[in-house]
Amino acid sequence: MMNIIDFEQLVLNIENTHNYFQLRASKQIDLNLSLRNWLIGYYLVEFEQRGQDRAIYGNKTVPTLVKKMKHIKGFSRSNLLMFKSFYQTYPQIVQILSTQLENSPIQFTPPIVQTLSGQLESIESYPPETLLSHLSFSHFVALIQLDSDIKRRFYEVQVIQNSWSVRTLERAINTLLFERTGLSSDKRGMIESHKNPKTETAGDLIRSPFILEFMGLNQSKKISENQLETAIINHLQDFLIEMGRGFCFEARQKRITFDNEHYYIDLVFYHRILRCHILVDLKVGKFSHADGGQMNFYLNYYKNNEMGEYDNPPIGIILCANKNDTFVEYTIGGLDNEIFVSKYLIELPKVDELKRLIEEDMKK
Repeated sequence: MMNIIDFEQLVLNIENTHNYFQLRASKQIDLNLSLRNWLIGYYLVEFEQRGQDRAIYGNKTVPTLVKKMKHIKGFSRSNLLMFKSFYQTYPQIVQILSTQLENSPIQFTPPIVQTLSGQLESIESYPPETLLSHLSFSHFVALIQLDSDIKRRFYEVQVIQNSWSVRTLERAINTLLFERTGLSSDKRGMIESHKNPKTETAGDLIRSPFILEFMGLNQSKKISENQLETAIINHLQDFLIEMGRGFCFEARQKRITFDNEHYYIDLVFYHRILRCHILVDLKVGKFSHADGGQMNFYLNYYKNNEMGEYDNPPIGIILCANKNDTFVEYTIGGLDNEIFVSKYLIELPKVDELKRLIEEDMKK
């Protein structure tokens, strides 16, 4: 028998007990919610495929069901469609559900689960008991909206191995962690860098590479810097999302004048977290030493003529199609100004290396 030696220990024991059982109860609620939603999705799909009166309802099955079930909270049209997607995306959950429903009054005939094809884009998931013990239904909601099996497997691994919250998962998806990992030469380093969401320096906030596939440009066709700039402006909202949090657009082709000569900075942003201007120079070719000198000139001019009283010194980003890291270091390494040279890509990476990485991680 444990001896309670003082009041503080009593408080600690009660708090620990409460937290432990509250967590267990929460996990049980998550499990049951996921199973309920999967089963509802199964019923919908089964009715639409084999229901005797499915022809009567046609595309009106879900809207009619919403009206019939309005006394139950959470049965909106969007939720019912989500339940269908959940069932169709994770058919293997049937393996657990069959056991859970033993001796229950619920009518359930287990469907035949289709196995994955073995193609490159398909990759086996964790066992259903592992998924359900680590993922809440909110996790599943984020995952089923992804457009490929391998992308879904990648994020499943990260959630399970790193105990990601739903918020962390959504942040990873929104910042294209899967795509960036595929493009990075240090794939595990890219994943490790995401585990700590705190960002304090410019180096943490400036991405490389930038993925600009939303602009619809063709990587194999030659484009001009003006075309690249125009495409960015036409998709400015998407570009700001790709830049990351804190960037506020200020100007395009910002003119600066020195000795009666005009110079133009492609894009200017202000960063509300770093409290400084961000100058962006676009290059459709490979980074050159002249690009570094030009950006250094822009930054010195901004420090002397555009910097506010409470601003930090401006930062430069040279966005180019290709770069040699050693050459970049030799070019800008000794400069007083902070300059980042980032690659951009307008097409997404191949998935074969990511598939191997995911399979290795799932064996841990």
